[in-house]
Amino acid sequence: MAAYLNRTISMVTGSQTSTPYDANALTDTTARSLQNAGTEKSPLQVFVRAKKKINDIYGEIEEYVTETTQFIGGLPQEIEIVDKEEKELFQSYVQKVAAIREVLSRDHMKVAFFGRTSNGKSSVINAMLREKILPSGIGHTTNCFCQVEGVDGQEAYLVKEGSDEKLSVVSIKQLANALCEEKLSESSLVRIYWPRERCSLLRDDVVFVDSPGVDVSRNLDDWIDNHCLNADVFVLVLNSESTMTLAEKSFFHTVSQKLSKPNIFVLNNRWDASASEPEFQDSVKSQHQEKCIDFLVNELKVSSEKEAAERVFFVSAKETLQGRLQEAQGNPAHLGAIAEGFQNRYFEFQDFERKFEECISKSAVKTKFEQHSSRGKSIASDMRLMLDNIFDRANVLRNNKLDQKKSLTDRIQKTENQLMLVTREMKLKIHSMVEEVEQKVAKALNEEIWRLGVLVDEFNMPFHTEPLVLNIYKKEINSHVEAGLGSNLRARLSMALAMNVEAAQREMTERMHALIPSEKVAAHTKQIVTRPQPFEMLYSLNCQNLCADFQEDLDFKFSWGITAMIQRFTGKAKSGKKQAAITSGREGANNSNIQNILSPVSTEVDSPMCLMPNQQGITQEQLSMISRIAVASIGSQGTVGGLLVAGILLKTIGWRVLVGVGALYGCVYLYERLSWTNSAKERAFKGQYVRHATKKLKMIVDLTSANCSHQVQQELSSTFARLCRVVDTASIEMNDELKAIEGSLNVLEANQKQMKLLRNKANYITNELEIFETNYIKAN
Repeated sequence: MAAYLNRTISMVTGSQTSTPYDANALTDTTARSLQNAGTEKSPLQVFVRAKKKINDIYGEIEEYVTETTQFIGGLPQEIEIVDKEEKELFQSYVQKVAAIREVLSRDHMKVAFFGRTSNGKSSVINAMLREKILPSGIGHTTNCFCQVEGVDGQEAYLVKEGSDEKLSVVSIKQLANALCEEKLSESSLVRIYWPRERCSLLRDDVVFVDSPGVDVSRNLDDWIDNHCLNADVFVLVLNSESTMTLAEKSFFHTVSQKLSKPNIFVLNNRWDASASEPEFQDSVKSQHQEKCIDFLVNELKVSSEKEAAERVFFVSAKETLQGRLQEAQGNPAHLGAIAEGFQNRYFEFQDFERKFEECISKSAVKTKFEQHSSRGKSIASDMRLMLDNIFDRANVLRNNKLDQKKSLTDRIQKTENQLMLVTREMKLKIHSMVEEVEQKVAKALNEEIWRLGVLVDEFNMPFHTEPLVLNIYKKEINSHVEAGLGSNLRARLSMALAMNVEAAQREMTERMHALIPSEKVAAHTKQIVTRPQPFEMLYSLNCQNLCADFQEDLDFKFSWGITAMIQRFTGKAKSGKKQAAITSGREGANNSNIQNILSPVSTEVDSPMCLMPNQQGITQEQLSMISRIAVASIGSQGTVGGLLVAGILLKTIGWRVLVGVGALYGCVYLYERLSWTNSAKERAFKGQYVRHATKKLKMIVDLTSANCSHQVQQELSSTFARLCRVVDTASIEMNDELKAIEGSLNVLEANQKQMKLLRNKANYITNELEIFETNYIKAN
């Protein structure tokens, strides 16, 4: 607790203390210094000056709004620069300013005290006033609402509701006391005017309102409507010997529904009773504080948990009042103590007063006047903007009338000539773009056709030679190729082509926009929009139909087979006709070759050298001759020739070599035959498909490029046609406007002059409000 007192002293006096503070050693001089520390320059005075200034500014705003509204309403209808909605909007500002001025007409800030009967509401106010003014005591004491206001001078008096008679303040003890014979209504109000100099918190624009207990009446809604709607701060006075009741909660729930986040302080009064049970003091205090914070934060939702913790206090109003009365008599404040721990409770009450004043000084001006200042600037800005728009329209109309009075007819003719010139230029540009698009598409498509093998290799659908499955495979690979080619073409061309088309459309729009009068640009903006969505090129390849006649050949062909060898030697893979000619020539020469070979062979059969071919070896000429004979013999498809060749080979190279070569040949054949798997068939199929699709796609390159160029031509032509219609419409409107120029030129000039004056006034008001915010809101 000593640490708390040290902190409080430091906060109030603005100094730091390094030694523990002894509460029992608090002197009267220290108490007085703490009491007067924050009262030398009250921030509440800022509210008085701010209120006067904002009221003066809103007086100027009201005059300005009225003058502007009358001017707008008096504009001739033949000058079509203000529509009906704008006139109604100007008129609405008059009502808005009047409503704001009515709110600002209050000359005080109101602080309302509420709580149950005998919780000490009146005692709290008396302690803050430093004199026992309001009736207090046990039981139901306050019978009506009592409003304490500051007044200049030393005289204090009171006025009953519905009367102007000034009564002595002493009468309040009878009039507002529930025990008095003269009964006042619970909702009636007694105004008490108290000298400002006698209270540190009572300022020019602050009043305190004491209320009957919330548990003695059901007319809570009437109370709120009559006395709380203009309250700025609420103080809930609780009895710390009990807990918060449903009546108190219900009342503030109703308040929070009618007011947006009211400022609420909670005073747990009669905390002196806790001195009788010091062992429970901290736990009870913690319990009360937790409930109060929960009520403010979670139930009412009017503040954060941190703010709520700083607005809950534990005081003894009666004890504080007695201490202050002792101070007024020149005695130490602690002589008014009721129980032990007086200094703690006394400082807690002073802390409440300090934070209460801080709350007002920090938030009152801002919450009261910031919104009105912003609203005033918004009104001035909106009206200035509206006047600017009206002035611009009038200025454009005036300039057009001055210019068009003599030259409007010539301008229409000039527009037509320029339209013809632009039309020729745009036709040439469209033609050039169409040719460029056709060339780009043809080039890109040819390049994609050459890369068709890569695209086909990316197709991963399971392959099978079953005819039904193979047909599905063909359809899917056709779709894959079509989609892939289309995607690749779009990736390579679409963005660039779309940008070129949009650039051409923008150029068209700018050229045609230049033909439209500037004052009609806004009216034709929507018509000038070229396309709701970006242009996109469509590529029609239709691979399903192109490759419908594709027939695959998946039969096994041995690469070293007789037919394959013949094709390699004769060159059939390169030229069918040449192969036929070569084959025919060789068949004619077969017989003579055989005859030439047989004669030396027959003579050498009996030679010993022929019986040992391995020992003598085979020359290169012999191998060449043997191979030619074998090829020619097999090519002739004669059985005798084949046997003859086999016999010659057997005699020439020996049966062991022949068997070895045959075994090797068989192994190669077996390897290739076993390698002819489904994957090999798939590769063969894709290779055949690529050759077929390449041939077919090359046939539609010109058709596809022509189709794309036609799309570009149609897009640009339709855009240009729309722009031409816009120009034609503008020309017709210019002819109609020519008839209304003479009669309205002088009226426009006079109205424009008045608009300039009103715009300058709006700027002046905005500047005044900015100065007000700098001096009062931002500086607070």
